[in-house]
Amino acid sequence: MTTVHKNYINGAFVTPKSAETILVSNPATGAVLSQIPNTAVSMVDDAVAAAKSAQQAWEARPAIERAGYLRQIAAKIRENAPKLANTIVEEQGKIRGLAEVEVGFTADYLDYMAEWARRIEGEIITSDRPGENIFLFRQAIGVVGGILPWNFPFFLIARKLGPALITGNTIVLKPSEETPNNAAMFMELLAQTDMPAGVVNLVYGDGATTGTALCQNPSVGLLSFTGSVETGSRIMEMAARNITKVNLELGGKAPAIVLADADIDLAVKAITASRVINSGQVCNCAERVYVDARVEDEFVTKLSKAMSACRFGDPSKDTTIDYGPLINRAGLDKVVSLVDRAKAAGAEVITGGKASDEGGGNYYEPTVLRGVAHDSEIMQNEVFGPVLPVNTVSDADEAIARANDSDFGLTSSIYTRDIGAAMRACREIKFGETYINRENFEAMQGFHAGVRKSGIGGADGKHGLYEYTQTHTVYLQS
Repeated sequence: MTTVHKNYINGAFVTPKSAETILVSNPATGAVLSQIPNTAVSMVDDAVAAAKSAQQAWEARPAIERAGYLRQIAAKIRENAPKLANTIVEEQGKIRGLAEVEVGFTADYLDYMAEWARRIEGEIITSDRPGENIFLFRQAIGVVGGILPWNFPFFLIARKLGPALITGNTIVLKPSEETPNNAAMFMELLAQTDMPAGVVNLVYGDGATTGTALCQNPSVGLLSFTGSVETGSRIMEMAARNITKVNLELGGKAPAIVLADADIDLAVKAITASRVINSGQVCNCAERVYVDARVEDEFVTKLSKAMSACRFGDPSKDTTIDYGPLINRAGLDKVVSLVDRAKAAGAEVITGGKASDEGGGNYYEPTVLRGVAHDSEIMQNEVFGPVLPVNTVSDADEAIARANDSDFGLTSSIYTRDIGAAMRACREIKFGETYINRENFEAMQGFHAGVRKSGIGGADGKHGLYEYTQTHTVYLQS
């Protein structure tokens, strides 16, 4: 009989009041791994109430004390790294090496956020009045609702929990129903620390039931969500009823621009890595390519060779593969239909172009499409699979214009040896992030944020930390 996970509320593992459960499966094999409760409104409200009750005392602790709890969790993660990586491989289909990176990065991220304990700063503002001082304090918002994705499920726990806790907030987490097992392990490790009850809570369930209950609770002061544009839009609607602050990382359609003077071998290596990482299921993945016509043949030839050499399979059985399965059948069907419609519209398949029945999992071949129109569906909508559509441009002007012509604006990249062209890209590409002559992968001390439909607010670094605070301005007349 499979394990049925329990919610974690007010420092205890709690059996759900509802009997409804959701099955969790291995995307490489279809085997059932566990079950989670589809937590009803009443228990979500209990979790929020516990977080609210604990928040004032938590915020009253010096930040350096709060940092100590983050470091305790980081240490527990490192002690259990192999088991955690195995869990991520099994439930999410991530290759082992990337799962190990995710676990290590999660521990490092918590330590990094702990380091901010002595660096959270306010301001002293000059007054127009004699004898007056104006102070701006950064203070906790209160209760944070953290709704997690399935593609980097373990790291996103830290990305939301770390800045929330170090700034004095408490939190209620809802992991994705696709990948809850790593969150269950996280809570087991947290329970082994001396974290005060109520500071961290977790409820399982789907978006329609559990997620909606968390979003509609008036005691939640900030909703931090990573996921699709459609879900993000619904969260904004629900948050509007209580004027709840939102922090949203949504979809991406990252353009990769390859100019005529680019190091083609470097561009091919970086773009391939940025496409097949996590089976192409990353918001900052390279999703579309604009290549100068003067180097198109060389680039496409080398790109198709590199992509076709990528191997996929069950990451639990083979540690040498480049990527694993897509998360579920719906994700695979989406990729299949997008590519099929692109082919019907005239796109040329250079390599790949179809699903694979490898081991009964949700696999799609590494795919390169050439001659794809800029305004086509596959160039405009997020694929979230190992597929690269290529569009030809005449120069940098056309490439930048087409890159910016998108509903999305999360990440982008450009490959060039010309420093002037690189600096122009910094000025003119309207995206939250631009990678120059390197793969798409952000740093924890940066600021991961998008524009347009890619989100509101951001994460990481100082600016991500301050997303979890509100300002309090004090006028002191002496």
